[in-house]
Amino acid sequence: MTVSPFAGKPAPAELLIDIPRLVTAYYTGRPDASVSTQRVAFGTSGHRGSSFDLGFNEWHVLAISQAICLYREAQGINGPLFLGIDTHALSTPAGASALEVFAANGVTVMIAEADEYTPTPAISHAILCYNRGRTTGLADGIVITPSHNPPQSGGYKYNPTNGGPADTHITKWIEAKANELLASQLAGVKRISYEQALKADTTHRHDYVNTYVADLGNVIDFDAIRAAGLRLGVDPLGGAGVRYWPAIAEHYRLDLDVVNTQVDSTFRFMTVDWDGQIRMDPSSSHAMQGLIGLKERFDVAFACDPDHDRHGIVTPSGGLLAPNNYLAVSIDYLFQNRPQWRADAAVGKTVVSSGLIDRVAKRLGRRLYEVPVGFKWFADGLFDGSLGFGGEESAGASFLRKDGGVWSTDKDGLIPALLAAEMTARTGRDPSQAYRALTDELGEPFSVRVDAKASPQQKALLSKLSPDQVASTELAGETIQSILSHAPGNDQAIGGLKVMTENGWFAARPSGTEDIYKIYAESFISDEHLKQLVVEAQALVDGAISKQ
Repeated sequence: MTVSPFAGKPAPAELLIDIPRLVTAYYTGRPDASVSTQRVAFGTSGHRGSSFDLGFNEWHVLAISQAICLYREAQGINGPLFLGIDTHALSTPAGASALEVFAANGVTVMIAEADEYTPTPAISHAILCYNRGRTTGLADGIVITPSHNPPQSGGYKYNPTNGGPADTHITKWIEAKANELLASQLAGVKRISYEQALKADTTHRHDYVNTYVADLGNVIDFDAIRAAGLRLGVDPLGGAGVRYWPAIAEHYRLDLDVVNTQVDSTFRFMTVDWDGQIRMDPSSSHAMQGLIGLKERFDVAFACDPDHDRHGIVTPSGGLLAPNNYLAVSIDYLFQNRPQWRADAAVGKTVVSSGLIDRVAKRLGRRLYEVPVGFKWFADGLFDGSLGFGGEESAGASFLRKDGGVWSTDKDGLIPALLAAEMTARTGRDPSQAYRALTDELGEPFSVRVDAKASPQQKALLSKLSPDQVASTELAGETIQSILSHAPGNDQAIGGLKVMTENGWFAARPSGTEDIYKIYAESFISDEHLKQLVVEAQALVDGAISKQ
């Protein structure tokens, strides 16, 4: 992995995108449905692309929106649709295009007061609150966001009536219908003007900010935070939560400093990520240099990405915590400090999350629910309370209300951030100190993710490999204990392989967007053992896919 000379430095002018050109391309580009890269494709977090390469244009948004209208009709979903947008340049025009279609189809749409930006968790929260106690007329929602992706990106996510990310069978249906509409030059797409859509009887305003903020006290112990007098800092990274944080500080009377209130769709205030791109990733030390540099000013500080479904935690004692490390700390704290949660509430993690979580869950006496990558696998468990916590290695997590009820079934970057303040207030240790205590007891993991070249054919082979195609019996000096192609929690295909030994593991998955595969690896022995594990993992995978 080659690190850019710009990494961790303020974004130079030459990296900034031309917003007028980007938006013009959104309206003028005409994707070709016969070209795979220009079709609608829902990955783990919706459809994403850029108008510059015909990956995210008005036609995509119109087609997806009409497909969702048809899906709602087929499923009998006739409650309101909650619509939110983030701060990427393509999100505002895409939100307008979507509303034109929904209004033309007679869908009741709830848009933000004063056209505020809306975090993903506020949409999930709104859906769940509306649907509570209802069996008919259920609500669903969409968020126009490409998450933490670079400024030229656009994205579109659908959340059905359970409030979480749409499951694969839903996204495949919407994807197929949207591509039919693209291929037919949008024949069958209903649409009215934006002005008409705003005035339609079916378009309503919703106070997302205050509704979400006022309910947070049912998830986080703000009394403890306030009583401890903690100095807190937050960087919204120019994202959709920029007005939420001052509202939280005012409502709960916190000493919370929003260190960056800028909203600029070039994201010129960011420090550059490892690969020379501007990327609003709160788990990246390169992208988080601004907040890391302020760590001594605060007892604990945090940041979220543009749609606020991911979190980053910064402490004076440890700087930026790796996402896996904070997930383990959060789980350890929550399950010991939420007495009203179900006694059988499980710990949810993805197959590429840290093995330290396994050890924490075992010590707590909690069942581990291990699933493929994708937060959608946690939605049902969070909804019914059988999961207390669901977390991804990419700094996405959510958990239950204090009383064990559902809070959000999508990733919520705000509550893990605020939890860092709660645990600091109640234990007297910041999350970095808590992590060191945890690893003193359970062992310290050394982890890494690396990318390796793979052709489209090799990627396809990797995604379908079975354990019996791996001939090796040892990995980095240890006997291989298990080889997985399906997640043990729900028996769903992980789209690759995970190989485990007593003190280490690796997982290999093909990238959905690039001609590479990703190796996630972890050792509980040493950094040298980790390096050996990665070398052997790559050789093992290369050997397996080259034999096909």
